Amino acid sequence: MSVLSRLAVIVAISIAACSQGEPAASAPTVQSGPDSGRREVALFAGGCFWSTESNFEHMPGVVSAVSGFAGGTVANPTYEQVVRGGTGHVEAVQVTYDPARITYRQLVDRFWRTIDPTDPDGQFCDQGASYATAVFATAAQRPIAEASRAAAVAVIGARRFVTPVRNAARFWPAESYHQDFARLNPVRYGGYSRFCGREARLRAVWGG
Repeated sequence: MSVLSRLAVIVAISIAACSQGEPAASAPTVQSGPDSGRREVALFAGGCFWSTESNFEHMPGVVSAVSGFAGGTVANPTYEQVVRGGTGHVEAVQVTYDPARITYRQLVDRFWRTIDPTDPDGQFCDQGASYATAVFATAAQRPIAEASRAAAVAVIGARRFVTPVRNAARFWPAESYHQDFARLNPVRYGGYSRFCGREARLRAVWGG
């Protein structure tokens, strides 16, 4: 790749990267089919929360997916604090779902296939401690999450699989302009995803 081509890619990534965007109005996720009214919560850290949120919010039975932060020591952290480092948080998404329509196991199984669990330093072009991956599980959820992880490890291999199941942690929502980002900003999100090579890397890891 020429120097000019490399610069073009770098500029495109910097414009589209998972970082502060323009504030945008949010809207509820559209649901179809009968709703039991029951609600349970799951928490996933999958690198850029724009992508993790988008991967879950269209699944039948998912009521909402909220971008935010988990696993750190600072209360109510801002995006700038988290990406600057030192708070211990990772970008995460809180998924609220109807357990009569989708199970926790189905959510965890879906999660593995949307990340590269062989990368200990982040995800795709988002590298750094705040982009580390994890499933945050309650005591009741942990056996299910561990069983799902074992099934995913069997596909990839234990020596390569680094994403852990961690203890449940306090979740802090991110600023409003990060919510529903992929849906409300499809051009920018499409550029980010394309230049980060998400699809190609997921095919390389999981096949298909």
